[in-house]
Amino acid sequence: MEQKQSNYKLGMTVIGAIFFIFGFATTFIITLSGKVKDIFELSEFRAQLLSFSFFITYLIISIPIGLYIKKIGYKSALIAGLLLMAVGSFLFFPAAKVPSFGLFLAATFILASGVVFLQTAANPYVAALGSEETAGGRLNLVQALNSIATMLAPWLIAVAIFRGTSDMLDAAAKAQTVQMPFILMGVIVFLVAVAIFFTKLPEIGGTVDSQRKSVWKYPHVLLGALGIFFYVGAEVGTGGLILNYLRETVFAGDPNFTAEQASKYVAIYWGGAMVGRFFGSIMLSNISDQTRKYLYVALVLLLAFVSGSFVTDWSWNIGGIFAVIAIANFLLMQLGKGKEGRTLATFALIAAALALVTAFTTGQVALWTVVSIGMFNSVMFPSIFSLAVKNLDQGELSTASGIINTLIFGGAIIPLIMGKIADTAGYSWAFIVPAVCYLYIFFFAVKGSKIR
Repeated sequence: MEQKQSNYKLGMTVIGAIFFIFGFATTFIITLSGKVKDIFELSEFRAQLLSFSFFITYLIISIPIGLYIKKIGYKSALIAGLLLMAVGSFLFFPAAKVPSFGLFLAATFILASGVVFLQTAANPYVAALGSEETAGGRLNLVQALNSIATMLAPWLIAVAIFRGTSDMLDAAAKAQTVQMPFILMGVIVFLVAVAIFFTKLPEIGGTVDSQRKSVWKYPHVLLGALGIFFYVGAEVGTGGLILNYLRETVFAGDPNFTAEQASKYVAIYWGGAMVGRFFGSIMLSNISDQTRKYLYVALVLLLAFVSGSFVTDWSWNIGGIFAVIAIANFLLMQLGKGKEGRTLATFALIAAALALVTAFTTGQVALWTVVSIGMFNSVMFPSIFSLAVKNLDQGELSTASGIINTLIFGGAIIPLIMGKIADTAGYSWAFIVPAVCYLYIFFFAVKGSKIR
């Protein structure tokens, strides 16, 4: 029993680190679209091609990888993913040296291929490490670690890339500011790959039962995959547009509101997902001690206050607002009564409402509604995934994960749609799109996840 617990902790520790790594890389690329738009003087639509290059990999290789993982094992898949990420990261050095937007897109595609390896292997691994009843809690926990990284990435872009570049006129000089962060990322993920190679990870069992129906015949799996399409598309599209939306719409004409400042609010948007996922991990877990549970909740609220202040250069007022939003998020989470489907439905409706308010308002109201969407995105991926793979055996998990992860390519399509609307009708109108996405997720939570 002690050995089993030790193996479980080791498995969760390694996977937690993996989720942190690909969370950082994903958000770094999404936020970088604002910088790329400036470097190459692109339209919003063309700038979102960076997100397209990243997320289209899910469409191309998720299912083959899901099948391949069965042959090579989860550990080998994790190592392969990390090595691909390292190669993609190093390719940003020549891409920025030229500079070449085409090379930026190619480097992004290779880096993203590594992320697909990691995510396709990691999600079913977490689900299978423990009981089905607590799978949602485990997925929320590792997604929370993922979200710590997604909050740090925009902040790093603000201080390492945007800071001091507002007066640069030379595109080459602007492009070269991205080189060092990607070199560091490449070195780190390579070292992690080496460390995992020498680490004995716990194995998860299960073989495919040829007598069972194909996962393609499970309606809730397919409807859940479509839910992932709309969720990722809405999250990425919103996160990718916030920077330029704030600069060109909410604070248009304000010379004091720089790209550096805007990227800090992007960090708060992604940080909201971190806070909400920690809440989800606590409330969807099997912690029976209520005092202990609410102590964890208090610590998460403190984290919200401190992290919101930190990424805005210790603006305690902004940290306080972020903490108030976190309190509202936690209270609304109680409407779900610990049930994944009910919580998902509640958050989907709220996110849709916030997106619509963003579309039809401006000023401080629009600023905080668009930022708050991130917090209500929090439990969506783990909840959709958990509901979509419910009642599948371990042998079906990798195939189902491949199908579900394929639909992450919503992050390639929805941002392009939002970018085109932003170019033609204005940034505000673009937020109608995520509102529609969240309404579908509401349907999946209420009805689609129950169809068998």
